[in-house]
Amino acid sequence: MRLVIARCSVDYAGRLTAHLPSAPRLILVKADGSVSIHADDRAYKPLNWMSPPCALKEGEGDGEGTAGVWTVTNKAGEKLIITMEEVLHDSSHDLGVDPGLIKDGVEAHLQELLADRIETLGEGYTLIRREYMTAIGPVDILCRDADGQTVAVEIKRRGEIDGVEQLTRYLELLNRDPHLAPVRGIFAAQEIKPQARVLATDRGIGCTVLDYDALRGIEDDKLRLF
Repeated sequence: MRLVIARCSVDYAGRLTAHLPSAPRLILVKADGSVSIHADDRAYKPLNWMSPPCALKEGEGDGEGTAGVWTVTNKAGEKLIITMEEVLHDSSHDLGVDPGLIKDGVEAHLQELLADRIETLGEGYTLIRREYMTAIGPVDILCRDADGQTVAVEIKRRGEIDGVEQLTRYLELLNRDPHLAPVRGIFAAQEIKPQARVLATDRGIGCTVLDYDALRGIEDDKLRLF
């Protein structure tokens, strides 16, 4: 990963245009080729970014207030133009292969239980495997539905937007494999936040609320009318 702190302005040219006036900003260039520009008041969300695959070209400055111009271009021809006025810091670090998020005990147990009771997702579902490895991490469960379509399942204890984003990345990668495609997704959790459900629905991802006790075979002792 390359970290650059610079006073710069940023222009985006693509389906629409956007301009960030000159200010000190953090620029991240990751090993996957992505480039993102960050301020100090937006938590993790970048001000602007270019997702991979994209190409970065670093141009020299003009010596009259411009230290250099970076042009980032994606496969659609959209451009992110970063005009550097002053570079305050520039360093590169090899982070190696990330081991991925380690699930807590409940999430790990939910995965195990759901794999054993895959029919919870629907009649005719069959398990392909748990922890199906991809280049960006393991998919919790890969299975097939009654029609034989491949289904990727992401399991969380609490389903929030970041979990939907994670599953979206897996689906994009899995659908490049002709042996698996088409692959659809199911976001499964004990609780799914409304915003996460809206985002999942918008992306064609199904949502399933998991009953931990029912998966464990523990009957609910509450009276039911149905």
